[in-house]
Amino acid sequence: MLKLFKTQDPAKKLQKEYEKLKKEAYELSHTDRKASDALTAKAEEIWKKIEALKESK
Repeated sequence: MLKLFKTQDPAKKLQKEYEKLKKEAYELSHTDRKASDALTAKAEEIWKKIEALKESK
């Protein structure tokens, strides 16, 4: 219930998603390099969004 009133910083939300993708990419890198590279590319796009948010503040 209290989470309803708590707003999360968009940069923090993106940071969590970035970390999750990097972890998944690392785990996949041992078995499926192509899928790992795709996840890493997604993570890099998210990182660019995080940087853009930091610059706009």
